[in-house]
Amino acid sequence: MMEEFREARPGSDLMAQHLAHMMLVQALRLCLSIRSGDEIGWFAALADPQMSAALAAVHADPAHPWTVQELAALVGMSRTTFAERFRARAGETPIAYLTRWRMMLAGEKLRHSDDTIARIASSLGYVSEHAFNTAFKRVMGIPPRHYARSMARETIGEHQRGGLARLRSS
Repeated sequence: MMEEFREARPGSDLMAQHLAHMMLVQALRLCLSIRSGDEIGWFAALADPQMSAALAAVHADPAHPWTVQELAALVGMSRTTFAERFRARAGETPIAYLTRWRMMLAGEKLRHSDDTIARIASSLGYVSEHAFNTAFKRVMGIPPRHYARSMARETIGEHQRGGLARLRSS
């Protein structure tokens, strides 16, 4: 990887980025392989093949109207066993995890896109903006409009500070 940085050949940046991703995957695999078994959280859920498959499905299609029954069937478990094991591994219920994942995605969209809140809500599987607003406030602590405004102010402040730094260094 150091050679890719040093020798600025065509594609070096891309090559270094891919090597960094490979190193990250190897580090994650190592962490998952040496865990003690009593951890709770995302890593613990990933280490369980059935919970990992459920997480992959939720991450691949967060807008899908997932139910605990559907996720359980997807990984070949009963609804009750799946719900209990998911909570034991991830530290939260499958639906709480799904909601939190959707709100994290919504936060990204509010920060980095010009989509309306209604469009973001719809893209994440919410049939009403009101339901989305309620879930967003419950998970993130503030309504999505306030979140978007505060992120816009932060971004403007960062740009202004960056501009001042460039002026000072001139």
